Amino acid sequence: MSKVVHFEIPADNIERARKFYHEIFGWKINAYPGMEYTIFHTGPTDKEGMSQEKGFINGGMMRREGELKNPIITIDVPDIEKAFDKIVSQGGKIIRKKMDVGDMGYSAYFKDSEGNIMGLWQNKTK
Repeated sequence: MSKVVHFEIPADNIERARKFYHEIFGWKINAYPGMEYTIFHTGPTDKEGMSQEKGFINGGMMRREGELKNPIITIDVPDIEKAFDKIVSQGGKIIRKKMDVGDMGYSAYFKDSEGNIMGLWQNKTK
């Protein structure tokens, strides 16, 4: 069974949105080096930024653009390409192909059968 592992919030004004989420919810905010991406830590994390307790997921924020206009739920899969095959066979559409995310893994976006945009995550094997 694939788990929800991440969320993303598109923003028109990144600095304003960072301040909003930090001030309201106390989330720790970190810009991802080399990318226009912000990481939200929504609970206690270890030095690598991984959750230290069950029951919460971390998230991110990127500039609102193209079809990525609404919050996105990201689902962990063992193989994005195989997930793409299943998504298309069930009436979904690939929005953004598999992208490398540093030494952590890969991400991609798809549209489900109802028109919702969702994310996929695949860890890199070490």
